[in-house]
Amino acid sequence: MRGRRIAVLALAGLLSLPALADGPWPGAAKGPAKGPVVQKDQTKALLQFQKDLASVLALRTEAEPLLGAALLARPLANPPEVLSYHSLLERASRNADAGPQVTWARLADCDAKGGTCPNAEALAQMEKQAPDNAAVWLLKLGMDDHANAGDAVRADLGRAANARLYDDYLGASLKALANSVSQLPPPADTFNALQGAGAAGVQMVIVFGLASAQPVPGFQATAKYCEDNKADAGVAGDCLKLAKVLEWGSSPLGRSLGLHLRETLSASEADQQDAKHARLNLIWQMQRFAQLNMQAQGDKATAQKLLALARSGGTEMSVILAALRAYGIPPEAPAGWEPAKVEK
Repeated sequence: MRGRRIAVLALAGLLSLPALADGPWPGAAKGPAKGPVVQKDQTKALLQFQKDLASVLALRTEAEPLLGAALLARPLANPPEVLSYHSLLERASRNADAGPQVTWARLADCDAKGGTCPNAEALAQMEKQAPDNAAVWLLKLGMDDHANAGDAVRADLGRAANARLYDDYLGASLKALANSVSQLPPPADTFNALQGAGAAGVQMVIVFGLASAQPVPGFQATAKYCEDNKADAGVAGDCLKLAKVLEWGSSPLGRSLGLHLRETLSASEADQQDAKHARLNLIWQMQRFAQLNMQAQGDKATAQKLLALARSGGTEMSVILAALRAYGIPPEAPAGWEPAKVEK
């Protein structure tokens, strides 16, 4: 499970915005979530456990358990059609209680090699379902930038800047998975018996590992467009409006982009310094949360606490801050604190 540590700390490292990299399409899944287990036999056992969980959840009819089943089944090689990512999400989407979080997951129901990503039907539905969500327009911005459609990129930026909120629905995925993994007890061969977290540790790693393999908007493309066009007062104004939306959004990476834009584009030196300080605090928060993840792999109580927070709903950012509060960790970095370097 050491890979999970690298993955979490890498997220903290990515908070230096220029290092953010888009995939072949903005938000493309790059295969199964890395790091749930290290040994080959543990990996095989874990995938079988995920298949068993998905099989149980596939009997449900509500959207949330079907979303959880789809996320659990996504890394499986050649699953039966009833357990395919596509089939489970199609069933979930037909439910009256299927919100935009299901449609967002359907964006990854595509073939990256075949050039069909993101799923065009799902993206069109997102535009109708959540037109006031900046995440939708930043995803489209990344696509239009890749296609060198400059006018469309400018329009996407405007829509994102005037959106009411930013939500990439990772919190909804965390909740769906956290409620799903408790349907069956993890077999003993899915975890190291010498680690104190036991079954709860396995459940926690599944939840936070699979939830993170979700579509991600074009953050790098947005940052580059804003910086390349900062001499244009209209573009700079929209980028700063977007920054405010992102700073109060659901994602630490989105918040990082918002603070980066404010730090680099604001005309006020005081505002620049405030954004720089806030970004330092954000890195502190992410690195402390990474430590809690590591602690949870060896401590059952911590693993159970993180699972309970994931089940409570909310956003990725609210789960992280709630975890810090639960363990008495201040959200602000101590005076003179410097970020730890990401392990390589």
